[in-house]
Amino acid sequence: MRNRTSGIVRQFLIFHRLKQPKLPNKQPFTTMNLVEQAKQAAAYAAVDNHVKDGFAVGVGSGSTVVYAVDRLAELVKTKNFKLECVPTSFQARELIISNGLKLSDLERSPVLDVAIDGADEVDKDMNLIKGGGGCLTQEKIVAANAKSFIVIADYRKRSAQLGTQWTKGVPIEVIPMAYKPVQKKIQEKFGGKAVLRMAKAKAGPVVTDNSNLILDWQFTEVPSSWQNVNQEIMMIPGVVDTGLFINMAEKAYFGMEDGQVETQE
Repeated sequence: MRNRTSGIVRQFLIFHRLKQPKLPNKQPFTTMNLVEQAKQAAAYAAVDNHVKDGFAVGVGSGSTVVYAVDRLAELVKTKNFKLECVPTSFQARELIISNGLKLSDLERSPVLDVAIDGADEVDKDMNLIKGGGGCLTQEKIVAANAKSFIVIADYRKRSAQLGTQWTKGVPIEVIPMAYKPVQKKIQEKFGGKAVLRMAKAKAGPVVTDNSNLILDWQFTEVPSSWQNVNQEIMMIPGVVDTGLFINMAEKAYFGMEDGQVETQE
């Protein structure tokens, strides 16, 4: 009888051990967790190495920048840093405000000490494709007015040649009335397709913070000179700016799969 009772109790304990809920702070290992850790590592390293007390900082847009803003807020709280933050988008502005950082703009802070931003792709020559989030024009303006432009990204964004990793096309911001002529000229001159970016949570196209539209140029062949392509696209009437950031970034921080951070200059 005792043996039978012990068996029932053992089964009861095993059943309830299996049914026990997971602790909220113990998440299963996934590739996405690894990516987020890589983003955080890159962002923290960049802020620690390039932001000093009294700096005016350009705050980029995107998921990796969220961690950079976290680190900026930490420096303000723990080290009493005095920082002025200039956003590149509505998202960046909200991050700055929600983290209690001092919000500024290029009128009050026309020269920035550093701009920190993410990228959709970074090649070995430090050329970038940006604008997957639709903020390319303001991102480029802020980066151009910083003494140093620092890129933060995870290991997936690194490539030997620009245009081999990011396959969604080069973002091009255009004046709404000109999108069709610009689309036609890009396709005739450079081949591929220039696709009007459509919104996912609203009917119609994506509208930028500048009230413009975005064409994603999906090229069929990687150009021999991205600089020439960028200049030629910029000369098309109606084009506001492109997501090609050529010869602008000073240094890139890549969060790697093993938790380390690699840099590229």
